[in-house]
Amino acid sequence: MRISPVKIIADAMLEKKAQDVLSLDLRGIGSAICDHFVICNADSTTAVAAIADNVLVKMEEKAAMKVLRMQGLENDFWIILDYGEVVVHIFLTEYRQFYRLEDLWADAKARHFKDEPKAAPAKETAERVKPKAASKLRATVRKKTAKQKE
Repeated sequence: MRISPVKIIADAMLEKKAQDVLSLDLRGIGSAICDHFVICNADSTTAVAAIADNVLVKMEEKAAMKVLRMQGLENDFWIILDYGEVVVHIFLTEYRQFYRLEDLWADAKARHFKDEPKAAPAKETAERVKPKAASKLRATVRKKTAKQKE
């Protein structure tokens, strides 16, 4: 059984204590650039970065999907991860309150994710090796940003 990318992303966000996790189904809106937005926020840039990193890792592990484009890893105020059919928005709390993205897409069907994902069995957790994909992506973005500033 295939787990939907929206569910994988929401679970990855909740694992890192994301707040107000919400998906917007944009398929009924003719001008939408993707099928779904998944939106959340956190109170610190450290938490925003951790959520983004976990989404990157879980999407590669569970859906075998790599991010197509991303923005915001250089400052961690508003990170956007584009997976084609799903675009992920991870906000610092005050930025989410300012931009009110879900209000801009108020016609979309919204789904709130509140329950935390079930913990993996102890044996699986102990044997799991965390992929380095997220840290490599973050390092690449930092290098590119540093070169552009020079």
